[in-house]
Amino acid sequence: MIGLFLGENELPIKILNKIKKKNIKYFIIDLTKNNKFKKDKNSFFVSIGKFGKILDLIHSKKCKKVIFAGNIIKPTISKLKLDIKGIYYIPRILKASKLGDAAILKELIKILAENKIKVIKLNSFNPELTLKKGCYTNIKPSFSDKNIIKKGINFLNKINAHNHTQALVINESKVISLEKKSGTKHMLKLIKKTKNKNYILIKMPKKKQDLRADLPTIGIDTLKDCKKSGIKGIAIKANQNIILNKLESIKFANSNKIFLVAI
Repeated sequence: MIGLFLGENELPIKILNKIKKKNIKYFIIDLTKNNKFKKDKNSFFVSIGKFGKILDLIHSKKCKKVIFAGNIIKPTISKLKLDIKGIYYIPRILKASKLGDAAILKELIKILAENKIKVIKLNSFNPELTLKKGCYTNIKPSFSDKNIIKKGINFLNKINAHNHTQALVINESKVISLEKKSGTKHMLKLIKKTKNKNYILIKMPKKKQDLRADLPTIGIDTLKDCKKSGIKGIAIKANQNIILNKLESIKFANSNKIFLVAI
């Protein structure tokens, strides 16, 4: 039995479909805003503040392992309906929230571990959602591009591992833009498209980032946004970045002369 903490976007659906295909017994703790998985008979719509109810549910299913997948919208703490366990754990969540969104997930993982529940990597059943090391497009990064990518990775690694930043846009001289809470899409929209800017998007985990619940994700929409912003290439982390619509994304990259490389 596997417990699925599922949030927004397309990734949770892909993970759920694969688990169903493998005939693995599961149940869902639906953390979406609008009860997205209500049609699934194994789904439970539970507020993140109801820790007691969540833990009781997990134990009643004799579940030892869970997965976090999708964008879990940070709740307004003052509006959370708390049970006794929620009241007990909320000070830790509040403290973690001051460090960043990723710190909240990390604290939740600790709380589950204390209750003998293990959080496993979200791609445990979907290894096909990541890329092995190499270049996946006809256009290859140049020697200069590779140096730019190294600079970008070094910059990312110096950023606080607890915050939301998993992406940046860089050229040969400087970091042009950093991902903020609004996400990669918004970051790319703010970049004005002009000729010969030599911009590269780097999106990958930082050092010491917990990879069980927070893998950076790209997809066809990311590629389309890159085209609009004049991005010449994308670098991601081999075996750690999630790539949705893989074949479609690679095809689009080739058609628009954008390189895609897994480091």
